[in-house]
Amino acid sequence: MTPNWFEGFDLHTVPTAEGQATVRVGGPPDAPALVLLHGFPQTHVMWHRVARLLRNNYRLVLPDLRGYGDSSHAPGLPDHANYSKRALAQEVVDVVAALGIDHFFLCGHDRGGRVAHRLALDHPQRVHRLCVIDIAPTLAMYERTDMAFARAYYHWFHLIQPAPLPELMIGGNAHAYLHNKLGGWGSQPGHGNSPLARLPHIEPQALAEYERCFCRAESIHSACEDYRASASIDLEHDRASRAQGQRIACDTLVLWGERGVVHKLFDPLALWQAACSAQVTGEALPAGHFIPEELPERTALALRDFMRDAA
Repeated sequence: MTPNWFEGFDLHTVPTAEGQATVRVGGPPDAPALVLLHGFPQTHVMWHRVARLLRNNYRLVLPDLRGYGDSSHAPGLPDHANYSKRALAQEVVDVVAALGIDHFFLCGHDRGGRVAHRLALDHPQRVHRLCVIDIAPTLAMYERTDMAFARAYYHWFHLIQPAPLPELMIGGNAHAYLHNKLGGWGSQPGHGNSPLARLPHIEPQALAEYERCFCRAESIHSACEDYRASASIDLEHDRASRAQGQRIACDTLVLWGERGVVHKLFDPLALWQAACSAQVTGEALPAGHFIPEELPERTALALRDFMRDAA
């Protein structure tokens, strides 16, 4: 890891119900807290550019979600409950509380956005404002499944197959699978045959970190369990929330990539407006799926403008 990426940040190992969570913390201790949640198939390192831009204004909390990075990788339960977004959200709340933080701004990209969605529903008193990046609500997406969705999001339907089939298939060449995912979803590829040439938005050190963390049997299993939970117990939780009239209570910002896929199949702004009882704003940015790494300045500016004067 390049040392100055997180200069001034501390790396913590926090005990959790499943073992431990790795979390990086930096910024002024008395500043408003901002929790940044990464997505698949990455770790908290994906926020390194954004973190450098925001570290003087916020107390930044960057955890590795359960099953990712250096956080615990427990085997999935039969009903996948320990990888439900409810369980992951509760772990984030517990980890942040262990750092002495009760209230925070919250932003999640990809899978982290789904954890953030559930956290905002289950713990509304904790979240000042919410930002979700390049996703639409899980239940809404599954309810609109058609051929176009299945083609574009084929990995959703592959990863949810019973263990150990997808684990074995991915494990056969985990590096190639990882590089394919990091270079997909509208990312603008470079030229050449090396992994870095095909992934111009990712530095060598970041790619090495993603390889180290993802290309292990326990990590691949955890990632599959994340998706299995989304296609089962998470839908049960989402349907129950809908039946109870439960909606996100804080102002919400939605960002998506112009070259990405989600806005071509869904209307992310409209779907998030339907999921919220407060104000929802959003915009498309000139990027693919990995917006925080492709456009860190635009991401940081959007977050700073959205969170200003709200704590």
